[in-house]
Amino acid sequence: MQMTLADLLSPMTTERFFAEYYDRQPLLVRGGAEKFAQVISWRQINRLLDMTHIWSSASFRMVMDNATVPPEKFCLRAQGRDGQPVLQPNARLVQEWIKRGASAVMNDVDSLTPGLAAVSAALEGAGLGKAQANIYISWQDHPAFATHYDTHDVWAVQVEGEKSWNIWEGRAEWPIPHPVFRGQPQAHHDQARGKLRERILMKTGDLLYLPRGWYHDALAEASASVHVTYGVHAPLGMDVMNILLERALHDTLFRQPLPRQDGSAPAQFALSTRIGQLGQRLAELCRDPKVMEVIRGFIADYHYDRGGFDLLAARGIAPAAAPVTANGGDAVVFRVLAQGAKPVRRGAEWALKTPQGALALDAAEAEAAGWILARNDVTEPELAAAHPAAPAGALLRKLADGGLLLPT
Repeated sequence: MQMTLADLLSPMTTERFFAEYYDRQPLLVRGGAEKFAQVISWRQINRLLDMTHIWSSASFRMVMDNATVPPEKFCLRAQGRDGQPVLQPNARLVQEWIKRGASAVMNDVDSLTPGLAAVSAALEGAGLGKAQANIYISWQDHPAFATHYDTHDVWAVQVEGEKSWNIWEGRAEWPIPHPVFRGQPQAHHDQARGKLRERILMKTGDLLYLPRGWYHDALAEASASVHVTYGVHAPLGMDVMNILLERALHDTLFRQPLPRQDGSAPAQFALSTRIGQLGQRLAELCRDPKVMEVIRGFIADYHYDRGGFDLLAARGIAPAAAPVTANGGDAVVFRVLAQGAKPVRRGAEWALKTPQGALALDAAEAEAAGWILARNDVTEPELAAAHPAAPAGALLRKLADGGLLLPT
């Protein structure tokens, strides 16, 4: 599965987005129920939560009516795989809180399914920064978070149900994840948010963009609501300071001691003179072609590394894995039991030898079967995308009945 920024913004063009909305104002893009159907589903959510050891009180949170539920209320003490004690979400306790209306938050999920990773790749591929995603599961009439802003751009993808968002006029000026901003009391936010700019109802398939620092809050309107928020962290001017610090290590002027201060006018003059020299040297470094090259490379590489593993193909044992297509995460995976078997043509007909005997195939089925049997496993959506002329579902069942495939 692959997506681009143009796919996310459609029908709006990327040119209009960057000219009118990016880092300027919120944007709601309406879509159909199918637009983000492959990103995450209820089945995938349950499957991920069943992977007990990847969750802890840090990666899984619960919120009830604007208040965080203490982890001890829905977690049990366990031993992590590193042998250290950890609080792990417990299905029974979590579901008790769900019955009461608590929202669930699954953190750092941006690469846990092909669909989630596809949106991450689309945002990062457009040069917007590092994309980190959280899943928010909420229920009607139970707010999770009070009015707030985020220290990153927000891209909210509605995948199930509906959610009402209040977008306020106020915007904090480019906040960063630092206690100076994160420690502000709720009373400050309630005043700084200003007047209500608009109230929008996000439906399945809609996308909402909020620039960093924009005040908002949300409430589920359907019986159940799921949205994925991608927090996109762009490279900042403060990152340039870190790069310059590395460069300054090799400059003797920055390694020299500052003039000793004894309260005299000459000492103060010496200090101000030195500070001016340091400032001038920083300005020179900012114009240094080598420093600019490092900064350009830093911006170009400002994304998370995710995916790309195909261990058998690396050894030359099997062809590259088929690309995962829409709904591939929920589809039945058929494992190939007779890898390397090939259909044989007999006159105008094709046949495939199976443990149960010869299996007759037409030309389209034969071509698709050869493609399947050269792989390790396959799903129906993958087969349909690779060989649209073949009846994907029927062919997979036929090969499974013949003992060549095993559904897992």
